[in-house]
Amino acid sequence: MSQAGTVVAAFGRQYEIALDGGGLALCFPRGKKSHVACGDRVTVALSAADHGVITAVLPRSTLLYRSDAFRQKLFAANATQAVIVVAAEPSFSDELVSRCIVAAEQQHMRALIVLNKTDLAEKAEAARLQLAPFRDLGYPVVELSAKRDAEALRPHLAGQCSVLVGQSGMGKSTLINALLPEVQASVREISGALDSGKHTTTHTRLYRLDAASSLIDSPGMQEFGLAHLTRAEIEQGFREFLPHLDRCRFRDCRHDQEPDCALRAAVAAGSISARRLGQFHALCASSKK
Repeated sequence: MSQAGTVVAAFGRQYEIALDGGGLALCFPRGKKSHVACGDRVTVALSAADHGVITAVLPRSTLLYRSDAFRQKLFAANATQAVIVVAAEPSFSDELVSRCIVAAEQQHMRALIVLNKTDLAEKAEAARLQLAPFRDLGYPVVELSAKRDAEALRPHLAGQCSVLVGQSGMGKSTLINALLPEVQASVREISGALDSGKHTTTHTRLYRLDAASSLIDSPGMQEFGLAHLTRAEIEQGFREFLPHLDRCRFRDCRHDQEPDCALRAAVAAGSISARRLGQFHALCASSKK
């Protein structure tokens, strides 16, 4: 008998399904390849009360990938908002923030940035300066210290299926613990020697905040590739580029050395950040499309 449910956890080729009729089932996809993501709506055929096979993946509203030039893996489906978690310490990559925002924009999702560990006052100020270009573009930045109080984030999660993304060590697990005290997400100490946090989440999991709100926690990502996107799709993810894209002399302008490039003219005029244009070129170089 077929039942419908939601994928609430992904463990390699095994998926935990919250059945619509109640209860959880551990299920495998049919075939060798897995095209299932946390947040997917699926139908399953149960072989026992709590085991079965995924028979179909229902149409998705959104889909996010982790990808690079060699491998692409879907990890979150049907999310409505990307919550990009950065911290005052350890240092974070603003290029990774741009990558996450481009992925969200391409899926017509909201993008929200969380600046964690703001109790580290001196380092928090440097992080604010690093995030200023994103704030200036209209992306909300919520400041908090997850170890003390994460309630500032809760109103932004209401009515959304939010996916937490970001580098390791930014405090995503601590944030989950603060928002859902009953969930014992593993939290480890930061590896100071590498100035990079250890991976504390090893699989993607969906948590219910209330009947209308949910949160998908994903493993910390040192890379958030966009190999599945074309150059044109990446362009659309830089919202400050949009007023200029049809003003270049050449329709296929790569915004590099071409004459009469509207984006480079906007950089010279100060309306587009040179760093953001550089990040665009870096993202296109990693896309290969």
